[in-house]
Amino acid sequence: MYRVWNFLTNYSLLLIFGAILALFWANTNPETYHHFVEFVIWDHAPIGHYHHGHRTLTLHYLVNDILMALFFAMAAKEVWEAVILNDGSLRGKKAATPLFATAGGMFGPIGVYLGLAFLLGSDTYNAVANGWAIPTATDIAFSYLVGRLVFGAGHPAVRFLLLLAIADDAAGLIILAIFYPSSELAPEWLLASFGAAIVVFLVFNWLPRRLDRGNQDRPNSTWVRKNLHFVPYAVAGCVSWYGFMRSGLHPALGLLPIVPAIPHADRAFGMFSEAETHLHDLLNVIEHALKHPVEIILFFFGLLNAGVEFSAIGDATWLVLAGLIIGKPIGILLFGWFAAVPLRLGIPQGMRIIDLVVIGFVAAIGFTVSLFVASVAFPPGDVQDAAKMGALFSFFAAVISIIAGKVFRVEKAELTPAE
Repeated sequence: MYRVWNFLTNYSLLLIFGAILALFWANTNPETYHHFVEFVIWDHAPIGHYHHGHRTLTLHYLVNDILMALFFAMAAKEVWEAVILNDGSLRGKKAATPLFATAGGMFGPIGVYLGLAFLLGSDTYNAVANGWAIPTATDIAFSYLVGRLVFGAGHPAVRFLLLLAIADDAAGLIILAIFYPSSELAPEWLLASFGAAIVVFLVFNWLPRRLDRGNQDRPNSTWVRKNLHFVPYAVAGCVSWYGFMRSGLHPALGLLPIVPAIPHADRAFGMFSEAETHLHDLLNVIEHALKHPVEIILFFFGLLNAGVEFSAIGDATWLVLAGLIIGKPIGILLFGWFAAVPLRLGIPQGMRIIDLVVIGFVAAIGFTVSLFVASVAFPPGDVQDAAKMGALFSFFAAVISIIAGKVFRVEKAELTPAE
């Protein structure tokens, strides 16, 4: 039973179950489903949706705007380690070609989405244009699972794909912050967010280490770790989240300033590596503690966001799907080839240029983040529902990936005992 639970949580399969349940519920009894989604937990609350002069905390807000902040914090942790650590996967020449491919995996979908929308006429274009970022997303967990099925766990394309997905997440966080504010901007509130991050870093991270210089027993750092553990960072996280909510930026990104302030290891093995479980720095301990709770949050995220009636399928559905399934592979192939061949940056040994096409199809599984962006890109209604359906349908890119692997004769490479 434990192994089944581990498999379900490692690859975010609870999210799929939540999405399937939502689809079934919304198409059999839409009235009770929407009543459930908008269930009011606290009217005239200090946090929540702002309308009619007061805030209301609904179940949808609790999951999408508060609890999903933990999901984005975990994604930010992977990005932060990949950028800041000396052996980080987004540093140096080894990251050059995957980063080019990441850019292609974003510009390709945007070009296809907006290009096809333009061809459908000005009315359609105006209605759907704000959703251009929906097909840029890559779901890390699902893509990694499918990548291992297609290439084998030991194939260098799997590591290439994982690096691409992490870089894609980093770009996605920036896009969400800049292009999809949740309300009218009040940037002065960000002083609270970044102030909390700076204070908690200086007082509970930098200062104890400074006082411990030259003392291998590290008494101050040990006291802070044993007696305070994650509490100062949790308090700072609440302040930062509130600052984001009041600033107009999407509050689900509210924990991002705190992640770099938490003590971290001097190396990282990657989010799906067994070795990660043996790192005991506070940042990894917090991530490991959050892993299963976040998977349960993703179940409710799927349940509260994927409930779209099939009658809602429309232009936005096919534009999102085309952006992902056509734009991703083309963009990743073109930009990856340009980096590897004309720029002579190369690709990992054991990979072929044609493997970039298969990687592109695997990366077309947008799902979680695509669904999230669809929920913030459009107001509730037909266009949002249609776009969400496109995000849900992107899961079929997994089937296309397996077929593409057969067509392009991918030779599976399993992990050796040494790996």
